[in-house]
Amino acid sequence: MEQSFFQINMKITILEPVGAGQTQIDEFKEVLKTQGHSLTIFDTRPERDDEIVHRAGDSDVIIVSNLPLSSNVINKCENLKMISIAFTGFDQIDISTCKKRGIVVCNSAGYSTDSVAELAVGLMISVLRKIVWGDSKTRALSTREGFLGTELKGKTVGVIGTGAIGTRVTELLRAFGCTIIAYSRTKKPGIEFVELDTLLAKSDIVTLHVPLNRETRHLINRDNLKLMKSKSIIINTARGGVIDNHALAEALTKGVVAGAGLDSVDMEPPLPSGYPLLSAPNTVLAPHIGYATDEAIERRTQIVFENVLSYLRGSLQNRVA
Repeated sequence: MEQSFFQINMKITILEPVGAGQTQIDEFKEVLKTQGHSLTIFDTRPERDDEIVHRAGDSDVIIVSNLPLSSNVINKCENLKMISIAFTGFDQIDISTCKKRGIVVCNSAGYSTDSVAELAVGLMISVLRKIVWGDSKTRALSTREGFLGTELKGKTVGVIGTGAIGTRVTELLRAFGCTIIAYSRTKKPGIEFVELDTLLAKSDIVTLHVPLNRETRHLINRDNLKLMKSKSIIINTARGGVIDNHALAEALTKGVVAGAGLDSVDMEPPLPSGYPLLSAPNTVLAPHIGYATDEAIERRTQIVFENVLSYLRGSLQNRVA
């Protein structure tokens, strides 16, 4: 085994629940113990920055899910050397501060590729076939009067972002008989790539699979929503901030676009009662569940723990900072 000074007497802390099963935790703890490290686990989510700092204490390594870690919090954790994130996204972490401090940050890329891709397709079908509407009508002892859905087969789907999840979505949609066009920073063979405005204008369905950063924040906005077909729908299983959601609510209400299926918006649930998308027509909202399957959580736990063990061995995997 590769030796490193990182292996000596490290304190590892899981700051919030990460969905790990007891067997996985016990195995992780035993491995750390045999190597001379300690593990502290908190089974609730801290609500305030001072609580985060108190829990982290003098930890060398911390494990979080989507807990925001500000510059202030990170700088108060004086011994902190490594953060393992049980999530693909890492925009909730002040990466610039971590870089200045030399703190290693690793995410759990790849754990939810299938689960998020499947939800994206599920949201498409739900919006097109008005499944939620049908459920509410049936429970209200009503009929299907006035119902007319739309098929997925034959639709042109614009995939924004062809990383692992976006690519998997294209594979699934081809099985449904869809035509795929894409917009992405990185091009891949076998996919037709176009400019963003062209994609929005040509697509019957637009689905987003990009990370949230300065370049992608409000990538879909009031101006370019107007380019979309009035019968088109938009799907977002990426970060909520890649869409100007207030502009989207307005576009849905005015009939600029026909529907939306959203797994995330500007904030984590619960949403405030007056949030505009709650009353937007033909809109299916999910409480950020794209990653939440038994299979994905098990994969995520394996990755997030192995991130730490790799670091302790003096090597790195899934490094984002």
